[in-house]
Amino acid sequence: MTEKVNIKFNYLMSNEAILRLLGAQIRQIRLNKNLSQTKLGKSAGLSRSTIIDIENRGMGTMSSFIQILRVLEKIEILNQFIAEAPVSPIQIAKLRGKTRKRASVNRKTKENKNVSEW
Repeated sequence: MTEKVNIKFNYLMSNEAILRLLGAQIRQIRLNKNLSQTKLGKSAGLSRSTIIDIENRGMGTMSSFIQILRVLEKIEILNQFIAEAPVSPIQIAKLRGKTRKRASVNRKTKENKNVSEW
């Protein structure tokens, strides 16, 4: 059974501290799945040194992070970033102002411009 760690990120933490915590979490998930760094790296198409860098130093690319999440079957974690942002009432009002409310008047062509309708 996997133990859920209650890590709370906050704005006072440095980027490096956050990345190290993410790396430690990746390590824990890998160990819970009984995968070696070498096996995880091969399955993710990454080198063992890349896995070490991510786990120990929090250094790596977003692409590497996603590849690792796929192999660890944790890609659903990324769903937290896709939550629909609420639309503000001001944005709704601005969008409504741009919708057409009536048809435009037919404009006379240059040829018919001098012809009077009277």
